[in-house]
Amino acid sequence: MHGVFVTPPSLAIANPFAGIDHGVALWFHAHLTPTFVSVLRGITEFGSSEWIAVVLSIAVLFFVFKRWWPSLLMMVVAVPGGMLLNEWVKLLVHRHRPFVDGWFVDWSGYSFASGHTIGATLLYGQLALFIIPMIKNRRGRVLVYSAATFVIVLVGFSRIALGAHYLTDVLGGMFLGTSWLTLCLLVSRPLRRAVVPPVIADVLPDATPALVPVPVPVQAEVAVAPASNSLV
Repeated sequence: MHGVFVTPPSLAIANPFAGIDHGVALWFHAHLTPTFVSVLRGITEFGSSEWIAVVLSIAVLFFVFKRWWPSLLMMVVAVPGGMLLNEWVKLLVHRHRPFVDGWFVDWSGYSFASGHTIGATLLYGQLALFIIPMIKNRRGRVLVYSAATFVIVLVGFSRIALGAHYLTDVLGGMFLGTSWLTLCLLVSRPLRRAVVPPVIADVLPDATPALVPVPVPVQAEVAVAPASNSLV
């Protein structure tokens, strides 16, 4: 029939962690307070589609200004592409949210996988992959990686505590986001030579020739004839 939209069939998946999922969701739901909800709402915004769109737009403008076209392509494919993939997974799995009624509930759609979590994983993970090659010392690279991981975990925690997602929804979002970033990196391997040099060239100092020790010959003792006291 014309004009009829057919939704894809849902995928029946047995959840072996259903007991843990419901237990965690009920515990947080029983301990929520208005102050706690306000804090969680502020945290969860770091994975919202609006915030991701703002950060993504700034990154796109920066890459256009720098003319880093391979980096621009990676950013556009990795973040929006992964979020679109997650929407397809939601329709396929068709899992309902833990709570749909409440004074602070304002979400819709399906639960698996967490859209905020996968969005945060894609955005901050991709930004970390751009920044880490520019840092020379190991401590700085570990700090960037830890900061990105901390924000992602914090966003996921806020979604569980608010009752928007189950624990496995958040873990699934992290897994899907990480898998998608890994796939994008593998596919874009031929472009890495074009991405890395212009970034590192602005950071690393000019190369200096290696210092090679040169052996110094031992001077032989020169015998000096004693000067004669008499004139010949």
